[in-house]
Amino acid sequence: MKIFLWLVVFVIGFIIYAKYVERHSLYFPTRDLFAHPGSIGLSYEEVYFETEDKKRLHGWFIPASSKEAGFTILFCHGNAGNISDRMEKITLFHNWGFATFIFDYRGYGKSEGLPHESGLYRDINAAYGYLTEKRNVAEGSIVLYGESLGGAVAIDLAQRKSVGVLVTEGTFTSLRDMAKIVYPFLPRFMVSNKFDSLSKIGSIECPKVFIHSVDDEIIPFYLGEKLFNKAKPQKKLLRIKGGHNEGFFESVEEIQKAVAAFLPKQE
Repeated sequence: MKIFLWLVVFVIGFIIYAKYVERHSLYFPTRDLFAHPGSIGLSYEEVYFETEDKKRLHGWFIPASSKEAGFTILFCHGNAGNISDRMEKITLFHNWGFATFIFDYRGYGKSEGLPHESGLYRDINAAYGYLTEKRNVAEGSIVLYGESLGGAVAIDLAQRKSVGVLVTEGTFTSLRDMAKIVYPFLPRFMVSNKFDSLSKIGSIECPKVFIHSVDDEIIPFYLGEKLFNKAKPQKKLLRIKGGHNEGFFESVEEIQKAVAAFLPKQE
């Protein structure tokens, strides 16, 4: 009887530990914003909008450098920091001629709440609604861009909503696949967050650009390649070099050309 009780205690303790490890290995939000687009010379609007479950989110809308610009990037950032850590990318998107809407998920920056999988899906849904309903941005002119974890968030939206093109950067197939790499001792059934992009990508009709570094030390290249292989045409896998967080900046020109080539024609 004592052995059974100790076994029960051990199992319960292991489950609690596993959930703690999962949550604290997945989300690394910071609250303080150390910069804004105005601090790097860009015009911008501070935006607050609400999710369907009444969470108030914060973001920035940076207009394009030209009034004739036809595309808007809806940017889903990765699992760490907040929107103020993406100033270099905001600048590059602006230089490429795009308008950009970047926002913080719940629990990041000035956005209310705590992050969790279904919540992040609600967050991107609300951001999309803000663009299409409040700013009257045409669905086909949205470049949905997701980096790392943000790629999984973007893929979920692209499965449900119409966009011009989907771009993912350093994105994994599913969280369970990642857990197998990072925590091989953790049974897969104990991973409650799924972020199962592999099961969704095959149903997405819009053009897709997959950016992944062959040197990625966090999310292995083969996971990005597996995601690409499951996707329908029209698609491109852009193999870049450099670390998970540095590869983009080492391949800026290649990425710009790849995205531009997949933009839909506008009348």
